[in-house]
Amino acid sequence: MTLVIHGGAGTIVKENMTPEKEAAYRQKLEEALAKGYSVLEKGGTSLEAIVAAISIMEDSPLFNAGKGSVFTNEGKNEMDASIMDGKTTMAGAVAGVTNIKNPITAAMAVMNQSKHVMMAGAGAEKFAKQVGLEIVDPAYFHTDSRYHQLQKIIKKEEMQLDHDGDQGSLKNNYNDYKYGTVGAVALDQYGNLAAGTSTGGMSNKRYGRIGDAPIIGAGTYASNKACAVSATGHGEYFIRSVVAYDIAALMKYKNLSLSQAADEVVMKKLVATGGGGGVIAVDKKGNIAMPFNTAGMYRGYIKAKGKAKVFIYKEE
Repeated sequence: MTLVIHGGAGTIVKENMTPEKEAAYRQKLEEALAKGYSVLEKGGTSLEAIVAAISIMEDSPLFNAGKGSVFTNEGKNEMDASIMDGKTTMAGAVAGVTNIKNPITAAMAVMNQSKHVMMAGAGAEKFAKQVGLEIVDPAYFHTDSRYHQLQKIIKKEEMQLDHDGDQGSLKNNYNDYKYGTVGAVALDQYGNLAAGTSTGGMSNKRYGRIGDAPIIGAGTYASNKACAVSATGHGEYFIRSVVAYDIAALMKYKNLSLSQAADEVVMKKLVATGGGGGVIAVDKKGNIAMPFNTAGMYRGYIKAKGKAKVFIYKEE
């Protein structure tokens, strides 16, 4: 049995982190691992473990998912999530939801209680309410730190517009958009793999933008024939590169190992296109990979009879 989680990748460096904040991140990552792994130990499935682990991170304001989701340009919180079963390759996803307390539970419900793979917006919210998921006032997702983050980015954009006179210079300014995501991949005692991802998207995103997190094959993928993958980073690049599926395909068709396939995609293919981020992955033998091409990635894992291990910085 193996459980691997991530809490987002990006410009995460020690000099920008207070000891208190670092300790808070490590504690929450350990809590998510403990919660998810306890499900596996009690005979639960990899899917159930993923929902348990991701829900802990969705409930924390530390991560860009659920409670800690970033704001859109309009000042809203719009969340995406997906989950996939490696045994059956069934999958479920929601996009652009605003009032579902734990979007990962909605993704699971779409997979298990509907004929569809992805639902979006008001329709996804209506479905979630009908199947009895916890619905909250959108104000629940408001955190001052994320709101101030948005105001800072908007102010910077306005200064650029004043200087340049058009929006051309804004297109490549993605380092300011604070992308981040949470995710989990697991191997249960029955030999089945699963993957799940949940996010608030990009800070200051516009026009109903959807990233890679709810897109099967881009941000999430699982197949017992290869591996389970959850991605985090600049979603547009992950969508165009079909990152999660590409890793599995390299294993299936080129017989690469998990670490070789993950490194090929994250450290070579993504870097070549300018995409920043990382993935977590696990294969049928319980081998794990956690490559990222950014300064840091909140991540951790726990294996059978082992102790939970969590990491933040590149040098760890």
